[in-house]
Amino acid sequence: MKSWWRFVCLFVGIGAGVCFADESVLPAGDAKPALSSAYFPSRVHEFVWRNWTSLPAEKIASVIGASADDVSAIAESMGLPRDAVVEPDMRRRGYVTIIRRNWHLLPYEQLLQLLDMTPDQLSVMLREEDFLWYKLGRVKPQCEPLRYSAPDEKAKARAAEIRAVVEKNFGDALKTRGEPRFDFVRQLAAPLPGFVKPDAASAGFDLRIVYSYVAVYGDPLKNPELNPYPDGLLQRLTASGINGVWLQAVLRDLAPGGEAFPEFGDGNEVRLANLRELVARAKSFGIDVYLYLNEPRAMPHPFFEKRPEIAGSKETDLTAMCTSQPSVREWMGNALAHIFREVPGLGGVYTITASENLTNCASHGDWKSCPRCKDRGDGDIIAEVNAAIEAGVHRSAPDAKVMISDWGWRGHGDAPDIIAKMPKSVYLMSVSEWHLPIERGGVKSTVGEYSISSVGPGPRSLAHWKVATELGLKTGTEIQFNNTCEIASIPYLPVLDLVAEHCSNLEAQANLDALFIGWTMGGHPSPNLLIPQRFSKKPTPSIDTVLDEIARERFGEAGAPHARKAWKIMSDAYREYPFHISVVYTSPVQWGAANPLYPKTTGYSATMWGIPYDDVNGWRGPYPPEVLAAQFEKIAVGWRPGIEELQKAVDATPDNLRAAALADLRYARASAIHFQSVANQARFVMARDALQAGVAVLPMDERARMTRHLEGIINAEIGLAKELFALTREDSRIGFEPSCQYFYLPLDLVEKVINCQWLRDAEDEWAR
Repeated sequence: MKSWWRFVCLFVGIGAGVCFADESVLPAGDAKPALSSAYFPSRVHEFVWRNWTSLPAEKIASVIGASADDVSAIAESMGLPRDAVVEPDMRRRGYVTIIRRNWHLLPYEQLLQLLDMTPDQLSVMLREEDFLWYKLGRVKPQCEPLRYSAPDEKAKARAAEIRAVVEKNFGDALKTRGEPRFDFVRQLAAPLPGFVKPDAASAGFDLRIVYSYVAVYGDPLKNPELNPYPDGLLQRLTASGINGVWLQAVLRDLAPGGEAFPEFGDGNEVRLANLRELVARAKSFGIDVYLYLNEPRAMPHPFFEKRPEIAGSKETDLTAMCTSQPSVREWMGNALAHIFREVPGLGGVYTITASENLTNCASHGDWKSCPRCKDRGDGDIIAEVNAAIEAGVHRSAPDAKVMISDWGWRGHGDAPDIIAKMPKSVYLMSVSEWHLPIERGGVKSTVGEYSISSVGPGPRSLAHWKVATELGLKTGTEIQFNNTCEIASIPYLPVLDLVAEHCSNLEAQANLDALFIGWTMGGHPSPNLLIPQRFSKKPTPSIDTVLDEIARERFGEAGAPHARKAWKIMSDAYREYPFHISVVYTSPVQWGAANPLYPKTTGYSATMWGIPYDDVNGWRGPYPPEVLAAQFEKIAVGWRPGIEELQKAVDATPDNLRAAALADLRYARASAIHFQSVANQARFVMARDALQAGVAVLPMDERARMTRHLEGIINAEIGLAKELFALTREDSRIGFEPSCQYFYLPLDLVEKVINCQWLRDAEDEWAR
């Protein structure tokens, strides 16, 4: 099997070689019938709508056996522009978005045709593209093959109704083009006029590292045309106080495997050459490049047929490369030594040894199933992995930084004994706010994911940093200042008081050497990123000093007081966020008003950061459904006076600063829509289920009251969808996150209005 990481064709738009010839390599999970949207005349109409402006009419037509004129006529019949302008970067940069929006429409065979991919390429993508299979719910819905047939009179009539809804609510907006999706890549790549590299901070928070807002996550070094860090972005990050950037690295792609693993390393010379170029460019802006490692990556079972001696714990179709076997650790060390020898100046690595990916046998707590690991402790296995990484890096680059994350150790539990086994030259990284006790809406819980609404540090990180410091290790935190999974589809939130409070606490309570600011989300240049850099100065400034300074730089002297009031108001409102890992991963907070209202229970569980469906019990975590809704509404209501103050700040901002100030205002408005929509959707599902459960016993007046309540929610969602549509047309960043790509597109918000109008008009078909 030669280089099974081969889905280059998706990026460059051409076919690639086939490793496996059939679809049996593609996962299905506990498959059940796909969902269809009853408000469309047919599944073909739904398919055309979902892909219009994303893919050429010719491609859409070829998948369903139609002509381009056929699908153009269907689009036009629903009020879409017949000659749509296709977003040019959607195929290269938005392929996850395309997969997600066709997940319930196409069987694998047609999905592969739509994507121009082989089964093997899609299989690898689902497995390796930042947990994409998990984000899709680990289930491929059962879809009948989709074939074109000419619309009948009933379908034509329904399409005409949709067209009327579109024209009434959006006028000619769909005939004009808003800001193209991914246009932010062009904007951020443009060099800053008169750029001057700022001076480095004098002390504290020595490393401040973020991820690229424009990178394609999967294989960023294979395709230089998809530059993860263009010069303009590096300039903007430097100006925002950032001095390090990271990107995903897979060892089998970056280094040869030697005699033990000859199938590894295909294309490594190209990737290393591109990495050398990136390292040199970044250094010219005062930025070092770091590799994120999650190793050794598990491999498909056939990989071990000739290597049973290294087969470790198993999980579905993957087997761990057992690191209790010296040959595996030797390969890891040699691979890293090769990378750092071939790329001088590389800043270092950041490692996670217990993530969602299966890596070492202890990574998912199942090491007892491995014949070599079963008599060992999990701490010994994890420490051994990190020691192999550290030794390999420092063999070629003694001054490179090796940052070791405690993420996932013992289910995010206490692990001082594992820290004690770490090499003394590493940085111990810990998420700042985890294990912090909180109470929201009368519900007590603890923080177990990145959270801006919960200001740390928490007891776990403080305890781990104390142990590490006493052992002579350097320390750092994984933290997010722009956004988190609490709402990642907005590039940054205007809650600077919360960020400044957290930085101030860290400065007072922990002597940290590094800030790993953000996972894949959170890397957009912003005023939020300036805050840790300002707190690095000595003597340490006050919160007011830092925020006053940033407000004047962002809004000018006249606008600054209003900006400060706005930040305070929205920060206080955000403290009400009903935080829980279920809420941030599965609720519709990423989708906002773009998530449809379903007329009946779908039966699908909300997925991890993928598709929320109508699974309010999956969304809510420990919060009763009404408390979940009330808390999100509390944020939205408390947030709105901040928007008013921010508008005043924008009105007073000098012309040369106006564009950035207006962006801040757009993101504040979009965030409020998302918060209110989650409340609306939760209440819709509760009321819908109650009405349908009691339809046979409820008195007519009570049914009428409940129906009016549902109609009120539907009307509110129409208003939010229209408002969010206008904002997305102004700004291509809204709805985007680098690893998930676009959660929603502008047309999804038009569809939401169609969805809501159908619910309102077809009440007799679903309110029973």
